[in-house]
Amino acid sequence: MNADDRPEPPLTGDERASLTGFLDYQRATFEWKCSGLDAEQLARRAMPPSTMSLLGLIRHLAEVEWSWFDRFTLDGWRRDPRFFTLDQPDLDFEGAVADPAVAAEAHDAWREAVEESRAVTARFELDTTFMHARWGESISLRWVLTHMIEEYARHNGHADLLREAIDGATGE
Repeated sequence: MNADDRPEPPLTGDERASLTGFLDYQRATFEWKCSGLDAEQLARRAMPPSTMSLLGLIRHLAEVEWSWFDRFTLDGWRRDPRFFTLDQPDLDFEGAVADPAVAAEAHDAWREAVEESRAVTARFELDTTFMHARWGESISLRWVLTHMIEEYARHNGHADLLREAIDGATGE
């Protein structure tokens, strides 16, 4: 993937098209930042003591996708985490080791999570809510989509720096 393959958000779309367009653009930007790298490069850490890596971000963003979008289909709850545990909440980053099987599993899981999230988004109205168990507040799909744009945009900034440190590649 390259920068030109990313879907541009609509300039005059309605609210749903704008939100999903910007989210898909951010997802594609993240995929672009991770493309063409081997497992060792994906697992390369930013700078000690940070455990952040592109592979860790892939695992983290799969969890974030599941965490928010599952709640619309699982009565406000989410499935058990795949890349971390309650005892090891940072395992999504700490478990991102330079192993081709780990990298392939993470990529597959992230792509699966994105597709599931898109299916949830298509199935529900923007005003659909779930009750957040910890916050005790109702949260709408509109809020989740907006939050996910923010989540990806923030982590795309991290991915920019990580990718440049790996092979010098830069770009918006």
